[in-house]
Amino acid sequence: MHAFAEGEVEPELLTVFKLPFTEQNTFFQNKLNIPTRKWDDIWKAQHAKGFMVAGANKADLLADFRTAVEKAITKGTTLADFQKDFDRIVATHGWSYNGSRNWRSELIYSTNVRTSYAAGRWAQLTDPEQLQVLPYLTYKHGDSKVPRPEHLAWDGLTLSADDPWWQTHYPPNGWGCKCRVFGSTRSEYAKAQEQGLGEAPPSPRNPKTGEPVGIDKGWGYNVGEAAATQTHKILADVFARLPVDIAAKLQEEMEGFNV
Repeated sequence: MHAFAEGEVEPELLTVFKLPFTEQNTFFQNKLNIPTRKWDDIWKAQHAKGFMVAGANKADLLADFRTAVEKAITKGTTLADFQKDFDRIVATHGWSYNGSRNWRSELIYSTNVRTSYAAGRWAQLTDPEQLQVLPYLTYKHGDSKVPRPEHLAWDGLTLSADDPWWQTHYPPNGWGCKCRVFGSTRSEYAKAQEQGLGEAPPSPRNPKTGEPVGIDKGWGYNVGEAAATQTHKILADVFARLPVDIAAKLQEEMEGFNV
């Protein structure tokens, strides 16, 4: 993943931040803070319901990170702004982390921005009224210095919004993935068919990751669909592995809002 220098703002993220929208904000606000030791303590769809920063296993540290990320999502603050918050949080808590400062801060920032945006867009794209006008979805490859060949091959692929392919291939499809999805009309779908882009391609599995080829380990799920699933169903096994007192507190917090 490209690490952006302090003060440098990724152009694609600026576009995302122009109009933070209700569905995106709601997605993030409905997350529970989950203390973790490593990145895969929360797995796949669980990320749609749990906020985590790998290695942030203390409640006050995680809460401060959440505040900084939420500000980025709801107010559209830049990467440079977030990095200032990151530096302050690290200094306040004496937090030790893996990787460089620029890489780690950009990873936290961009991953949360992109997944919250994707979840919010899924809610919009699959709204019944929206589907009457735009019943199809089109995959759009995001500009990247080192594009994944599979993602390039999916560019322009247009499928029904309820096609099973979207359950595993709705972007982002990996660390740093900038791909997006747009709603499409019936006539646009017809054009895609003429171009050979109207049917889901084969999805062989990568034996090393268990994911479809072209998708990073742990990213083969639809964050928008997961967001619409009840929290207790998705996080049941996470609660089971946490200390009893922490799990009980999280379940109590969960009852305070409609998730």
